[in-house]
Amino acid sequence: MKRNIGVVMDPIGSIKIAKDSTFAMLLAAARRGWDLFYMELGDLCLLDGMAQGVMRPLAVQDDPAGWFTLGEPERRPLHALDAVLMRKDPPFDMEYVYGTYLLELAAAAGCLVVNDPRTLRDANEKVFAAHFPDCVPPLSVTRSAALLRELISTWGDAVLKPLDGMGGRSIFRVRAGDPNTGVIIETLTDHGRRFCMAQRFIPEISAGDRRVLLVDGEPAPYVLARIPSPDDARGNLAAGARAEPAPISARERWIAGRVGPELRRRGVLFAGLDVIGDWLTEINITSPTCIREIDRAYGTDIAGDLMTCIAERLDAR
Repeated sequence: MKRNIGVVMDPIGSIKIAKDSTFAMLLAAARRGWDLFYMELGDLCLLDGMAQGVMRPLAVQDDPAGWFTLGEPERRPLHALDAVLMRKDPPFDMEYVYGTYLLELAAAAGCLVVNDPRTLRDANEKVFAAHFPDCVPPLSVTRSAALLRELISTWGDAVLKPLDGMGGRSIFRVRAGDPNTGVIIETLTDHGRRFCMAQRFIPEISAGDRRVLLVDGEPAPYVLARIPSPDDARGNLAAGARAEPAPISARERWIAGRVGPELRRRGVLFAGLDVIGDWLTEINITSPTCIREIDRAYGTDIAGDLMTCIAERLDAR
């Protein structure tokens, strides 16, 4: 059955199609003959009691010389679409939250929003992992400089990071006795006015921060290890880590089995788990990536699996 699919994303002209998972999803939808409509966050509005969007017909092709064509814009109710992919990257700020309010109205009117707008608000990518205490390393969320110093001293080696970022931004590794501890804590907490997360440092980061992709709670059979560069502890591709595809491990399958059912219950059709060593460190549900790297390495079609899931949800309605 032909479907109308909208996407809310960052400017499509600035993406790197070789590694952009949103683009993989658009290609998968196009292969099914579905009609695509493009929006950015600022195109959403509430008017006449309905969530609406200024949307443009979108055509995509896997060609770095020219990967998209946009048609003329038209404002339409979001529930005129069968589904909307919410793929706006963090930061998860109030503008993002306001966008989820509008998407929640669209969902109430009958549009399938992927992922569920309420869960996007409720399941912070850093903090939500704490719902699975048997999966996570020792961690804390706090604004207290005293507590952060205590944890760094107790653990000997810690990672401090903001709760609203992505791509390795403002992530610090802090060892006990580091003379920069004070300024790092001041920067992350804005002198005690903002929460941040502290996690005990996991030495297995040297083997990679492994991204496990879940479609409707089920893990893909392969993962992408993001291996830090020699002079950086961050396992983020945007911070210079290298990508190394690999089969999923037994421990990662176990973690996915713990987390997946809850994500499915909350309406999360696509998620990325970050696993370092034996430990779950983040649950990414806003705009997880790594589809294209895994597909190229193993011939999988993860975005196609997601489109199948979306089609089944729509058919069930």
